[in-house]
Amino acid sequence: MIKLLIVEDHDLVRTGLRNIIDDAGGIEIVGEAGSGERAIQLNREKNPDVILMDIGLPGLSGFETTERIMNARPSVRIIALTAHTKPPFPARLLEMGAAGYLTKACDAEELVAAIRKVYDGERYIGSEIAQQLAMSLLPGTPQSPFQELTPREIEVAMMLANGMKSSAIAERMNVSPKTISTHKYRIFEKIGVDSEVALLREAIRYDVIEAEG
Repeated sequence: MIKLLIVEDHDLVRTGLRNIIDDAGGIEIVGEAGSGERAIQLNREKNPDVILMDIGLPGLSGFETTERIMNARPSVRIIALTAHTKPPFPARLLEMGAAGYLTKACDAEELVAAIRKVYDGERYIGSEIAQQLAMSLLPGTPQSPFQELTPREIEVAMMLANGMKSSAIAERMNVSPKTISTHKYRIFEKIGVDSEVALLREAIRYDVIEAEG
């Protein structure tokens, strides 16, 4: 029996995932978490074999949650489950040790297959993700400047692009405002922008975040 932990902040999505897993058989849901902090706690308490990890979590992001869990239990198999298909998200999560990467548009059969494959020690990358990764390696393919960012810088960049103030980001990430200012300087330098508005424009251009409306 595969022990599975679901990390997803939307109740409706968790319900859908639970129904899929319950119908599949051979997989036991040992816990559900709506935040990164709770996921870390349940990872310690339940020792899951596989974790389905939403990347867009409130507070502690899926990036940092993945990093902390992998540092604590390197044997756990994490599948990133997210709406993000474009660089730099897949590569960064896989570099951090994630065993799989799926979009939330995947069907039930693929989700269950991914869980079983990573449990068996394999890696699983959704077909859409694999295509995007392959395309990004082709000569002449325009490269996203966001690929130059570290996982922590990606988190900060997304919050800045979404209009969050540096002080609020510092509080959410439990770091000093000076640390966020340093991240902000490096992000602007790597992306080639000089304001949050310009950062937002580039984030939309490279599908890091979606345009509103």
